[in-house]
Amino acid sequence: MENRFLLTPFFLDQPLPGLDLPAKPGWQINHPSLPDGTKQFRMSEIHRSIAAFAAETVSRGHRAVSIAGDCCTAIGVLAGLQRIRVHPTLIWFDAHGDFNTWETTPGGFLGGMPLAMIVGRGEQTMPNALGLKPFPEERVYLTDARDLDPKEKVTLENSGIVHLKKVKDLLDAPLPEGPLYVHFDTDIVDPGDAPAMNYPAPGGPSVAELQGAFRSLARTGRIAAVSLSSWNPMLDGAERSRKVCMTLLDDLLDQ
Repeated sequence: MENRFLLTPFFLDQPLPGLDLPAKPGWQINHPSLPDGTKQFRMSEIHRSIAAFAAETVSRGHRAVSIAGDCCTAIGVLAGLQRIRVHPTLIWFDAHGDFNTWETTPGGFLGGMPLAMIVGRGEQTMPNALGLKPFPEERVYLTDARDLDPKEKVTLENSGIVHLKKVKDLLDAPLPEGPLYVHFDTDIVDPGDAPAMNYPAPGGPSVAELQGAFRSLARTGRIAAVSLSSWNPMLDGAERSRKVCMTLLDDLLDQ
């Protein structure tokens, strides 16, 4: 399966200088001019382009690969897949749960809410803007999520999401039949290997452990779409983090 890449150099609704560094010939760049309005309204403009890219790419028999600065862009990828009636299993690699709502978040950070939004919980402005229907919780495999807020942890434990606390557990997980959509937040990598993260969480899996899981997923031949939430190119260790994370992405894409 051929990969098609869309690079969105934004963190939430703000440009992220330096994220265009991984871009290669043939990649599309998603850099819309954003209108005035709320953060959610501005972010939805970014997500619309991602949804259109995912729908067109997968409908043509290619794999859609979205690289951006935050996890909320996964809303766009899933909306695009739904438009062409592709209903995958979602495998979400992340140091965090991204499962907060306005009722559970300690800091009001939208970037800590996208997985909750995707399954129909809490803030729905951005899913509604793209016509995203709530994703079934039982088809979500949250991998790692070692750093959870207290109320977020309780919500996750009472949800239908499959929480695999160790990356290696994915190797034995009985994944449902059909296509896969893999979301890779690079902060899952132990900060000793990839330090340039906005929200580093000690104690993460090694590069070798992630390579094992990614290569196993690649061998299924079922990955329809991938999204990557990136390191921060403005922080110390950015070049090291970029090399580690892009190598891991290559393992997932079998390149």
